[in-house]
Amino acid sequence: MANIQRRKTVTVKIGPVRVGWEVPVVVQSMTNTDTADIPGTIEQVAALALAGSEIVRVTVNNEDAAAAVPHIVEGLDKRGIRVPIVGDFHYNGHILLKKYPTTARALAKYRINPGNVSIGRKDDDNFRTMVECAVENDKPVRIGVNWGSLDQALLTRMMDENNHRPDPLPARDVMMEAMIVSALESAKAAEHYGLGHDKIILSAKVSGVRDLIDVYTALAARCDYPLHLGLTEAGMGPKGLIASTAGLAPLLLNGIGDTIRVSLTPRPGGDRTEEVQAAQQILQSLQIRSFMPQVTSCPGCGRTTSTYFQELAEQIQTYLRTSMPEWRKKYPGVEELKLAVMGCVVNGPGESKHANLGISLPGTFEEPKAPVYVDGKLYTTLRGDTIVAEFKQILDNYVQSHYGAQSKELVGTH
Repeated sequence: MANIQRRKTVTVKIGPVRVGWEVPVVVQSMTNTDTADIPGTIEQVAALALAGSEIVRVTVNNEDAAAAVPHIVEGLDKRGIRVPIVGDFHYNGHILLKKYPTTARALAKYRINPGNVSIGRKDDDNFRTMVECAVENDKPVRIGVNWGSLDQALLTRMMDENNHRPDPLPARDVMMEAMIVSALESAKAAEHYGLGHDKIILSAKVSGVRDLIDVYTALAARCDYPLHLGLTEAGMGPKGLIASTAGLAPLLLNGIGDTIRVSLTPRPGGDRTEEVQAAQQILQSLQIRSFMPQVTSCPGCGRTTSTYFQELAEQIQTYLRTSMPEWRKKYPGVEELKLAVMGCVVNGPGESKHANLGISLPGTFEEPKAPVYVDGKLYTTLRGDTIVAEFKQILDNYVQSHYGAQSKELVGTH
C-alpha cells in the first residue's frame, strides 16, 4: 500500500466501526428505498454491506420511516449483518428522535444538515434537541453541510460583509468560506450542548470537482475532526465515476478524508452496489486499501479483432466478484492478488509476467495458443476450447495454495 501521510484527526466510533486517521479510510453508501418498506430496505442494506459498504445511511424523513428503523436493524442483526445504520435527518429530526426513542437508540449515528435545522437563528432548539438526543444515547453525529441547502442567513450575512470590503472576494470564494464556517460553528455549538469532540464528523458536500478539492483542503487545515468526502450529486455512469475519482483522488493522496461515498445516480432498476464498488476501486487504485484481486486487461486494437480476450476478461472479473465473499473468509490476503488478461503478443507476455497470474491470448493471425504465467514464470500453454475453464482452475489452485490455511502453516514451519 502507498505510504500516504494521513491528516491527523480524532477517532470516532460508529458502532463497531472506527473512523479517523489511525484506521483505514472507510467506505459508506446510502439506500434509495422507502425506509418504511422494512423488507425492501433490509434487502438493500444487506446487499450494500455484502458488497463492502462499511457504513450505510438511510433516510429518516417521516414517522413511518422512523418507526421502521429498529425493525430494520433487528432484521439485519438476525442475518448476522451488523453494519452501522446512520439516520439522515432534515427539517424534522428533532421531532422524530424525541418521539421514537427506540430509533434514537437503534441508529449508530445521526446525520444533521445545519442548513435544514434552526442552527444560527435566535432559537436553535431543533439543532439542540438532536444533539442532546445524540448525547443521551452516546451516538456520534455527522454535521453535513451541503451547498444546495446552505444556511441562507449565514450566507447572506457573509455576502453582505464581503460587499462592504474594499476588495470584495468572488462570490464563489464567499460561498466556500460560508460552508466551512457553517460546519465549524455547528460543531462548536454541538460541543457546547454536550457532544464530545470525538463524536463529531464533518462534511462539506458540493457537486463541482474543483470546488470539492478547494473546500475540503481549507476545512482540513482548520480542524481535527474526521472528514467524510464525496461529491453531493456525482451524476450517472462515466460522468459520475470520473468526476468522483477526479475529486477524491487529490484529497486522498494528500491525506485528507476518513470516509468516502461515491454518490452515483443509478440507472432505472440499476444496482445500487455499483457506488460501493466505485469507492473501493478508487481506494485500491490509489494503493490506499485493497478489496479484491485486480485484473489488468488491454483495450484491444487491430491485432485483437476477436472478442475472445474481452469475454475472458469479463468472465474472470465476474468470477472474482462472485467468489470474493467466500474467498475473503477462507483466504486472507487474496484481495492483493493481481491478474493480467491480455489480447496479443505485443504486451501480453510482459504484462503477464508482472502479475501473480497472467494469460496472453493469441491476437489475430497469431499462433492459436495462450501462455500462462505464474509469478513471472511460464507455467503452461493452453489451447483449444477449454481455455477459460482451465484458466479458472489454475486461478483456484493458486488462491488455495498461496492464501489458504495450509500455505500459512507451511510458511510457519520455516
